[in-house]
Amino acid sequence: MNLSELNSAEFRQFVQDHLSEDPALLLFKYQGKVTFDLKMAVQQISARQKVSKKLPSWSANPDLLFPASISLEQSSSEETAHFKAKGLNGKLMIDLTGGYGVDFFHLSQGFEKGIYCERQPELFQISKHNLELLKPSKGSEPMEGLDRKFEFFEGDGLDFLKKTNHHFDLIYADPARRGGGNQKLYKLEECEPDVVSTWSLLRSKSDHILIKASPMLDITQAWTELPEIQKITVVSVKNEVKELLLSWEKGNTQESREISVVDLGSENPRFSFAPKEEEKAIVPLGEAETYLIEPLNGILKAGAFNLFAARFGLKKLEKNSHLYTGNTIPDDIPGRVFEVIQEVSPKKQEIKNLFPSGKVNVICRNYSIGAEDLKKKLGLKDGGEDFLIGTKTKSGFKVFWCRRIQ
Repeated sequence: MNLSELNSAEFRQFVQDHLSEDPALLLFKYQGKVTFDLKMAVQQISARQKVSKKLPSWSANPDLLFPASISLEQSSSEETAHFKAKGLNGKLMIDLTGGYGVDFFHLSQGFEKGIYCERQPELFQISKHNLELLKPSKGSEPMEGLDRKFEFFEGDGLDFLKKTNHHFDLIYADPARRGGGNQKLYKLEECEPDVVSTWSLLRSKSDHILIKASPMLDITQAWTELPEIQKITVVSVKNEVKELLLSWEKGNTQESREISVVDLGSENPRFSFAPKEEEKAIVPLGEAETYLIEPLNGILKAGAFNLFAARFGLKKLEKNSHLYTGNTIPDDIPGRVFEVIQEVSPKKQEIKNLFPSGKVNVICRNYSIGAEDLKKKLGLKDGGEDFLIGTKTKSGFKVFWCRRIQ
């Protein structure tokens, strides 16, 4: 990749002038009419459009470059990267899997120096270019003997770690979760780098290890593969689970493991617990009362099925129906609350009489069919302020007409 061509005034101006246009039409319209790499320019436009919400300040910066879409898909958002960096500081950190550099940039701000590693040559060039343009946080000074805030290593981060004499305050890794055939991988030991087989090396080189894992990784599996992990954080953005953060700290003397659920972009409070609490929690079962409560997806991901009810004094509709009920609304409950209007029969004519517009939001949890199938069966489309919630209670499958309580 020739970065000098991508940095030309004509190239950059073209990108800025056409940010709101259709990339495919641009390729057709300007083919053979420009002196720079049109395909690359259109890629830059397309990338900025795709990440405008995920990376708002990066996409708005005309000086930054963007890689192929797969690297952007795997990149953290600015919001989740900023969250990771909170409270982390020291002299030296390393990102073994630098990628597009969003996590590295935010994490490094609390350290006197950060070392970025990336083995894909083109991605390395783009990220190095960007990181050298982005300004470190105010007040951060290079540590003695190191002449700049960032250091760059093109190659395997584990190779660098094996050869370096540095000891790090933080080692960060976001193992690649795609196999040779582009299939998704969920076990840590299947991803690259394999943090399971190299755990002893990581521990010997750092006081704190932070690993970003797939939101599809089973939490029990994570502790089976890395039993020394002390804390797992389930990170969501507006109730969509984005990633798991696995943390180990040298000298941490806490007696029990901890799971913490955080929902960014909302006012939902953090929900933290020890797995043993869930094992001991007892929850009564009961039919629907005044309110139905749907926990945050992160809490369900964390497996706090009984503890959620126990903490907030709720009943569960059925053992495997992760919906909860009560006659009062607990304060600061991390979930969606619905007021039950009535139980309804899932018959098309009856539903049509209740909702003549055909618009009602549908949720199914442990119901006989999924939400899309129920909508199709009843001739409904999502919309409006009403909800139909299909679920299973102690007495069987039921559908409730509800309204969301803000």
